[in-house]
Amino acid sequence: MSFGLSRGKELITEGYGIELYDLPGYDVDDPESSRIDPRKWFQDYERHFEIEIGSGKGTFLVQQAGLQRDVNYLGIEKAGEFYRYAADRMRRRELENVRILRADATEFIRFRCPPELAQVIHLYFSDPWPKKRHHKRRVIQDESLRQFHRVLTSGGELRLVTDHDDLWAWYEDHAARHGDLFERRVFVAPDSAEDGELVGTNYERKFTHEGRPFHAMVLKKT
Repeated sequence: MSFGLSRGKELITEGYGIELYDLPGYDVDDPESSRIDPRKWFQDYERHFEIEIGSGKGTFLVQQAGLQRDVNYLGIEKAGEFYRYAADRMRRRELENVRILRADATEFIRFRCPPELAQVIHLYFSDPWPKKRHHKRRVIQDESLRQFHRVLTSGGELRLVTDHDDLWAWYEDHAARHGDLFERRVFVAPDSAEDGELVGTNYERKFTHEGRPFHAMVLKKT
């Protein structure tokens, strides 16, 4: 039981939350045998499949999965309390087309995911890690972009939104450096976003009240 976000109510993750330690182990001597296809975690695993990195409380996932019942969504969240809260929200809404994994998303994608897996990867309001010595912790790196390209299907999209000016400059720089992998496109809001919103996450709604500007782009796999 968690007494933070849950306000003392039991958070039940069964059927929706997946812990990394419950998955088969990683074989350093045979890494290809350690690949896991998360599409198989869904009853109808041949559906269009999308991944959200850093799902937080699961707001985008539960909104979008409720509207797009013919699409399977996997959220990946490292923080245990957010992961449990999001999984319980999915369970209470009986959303059979969404799951959440507790893991480091970039490591899971790099070491465990097979190629050409997802049509879309969502990365919204990621931690900007503003101090220069922490920039290596940012999700978008040269290697992570190569890995996202590997797991996206032909024409697949990496969708990016941030409120942080320096992180946006980082995104633009990395997008420009990897023009051989991705073509930059204009961001179009998903169906779950309300009027005037880009995505409709908790962070976006909080930052809107604070008057912060937002930046967004789509990187389409070439």
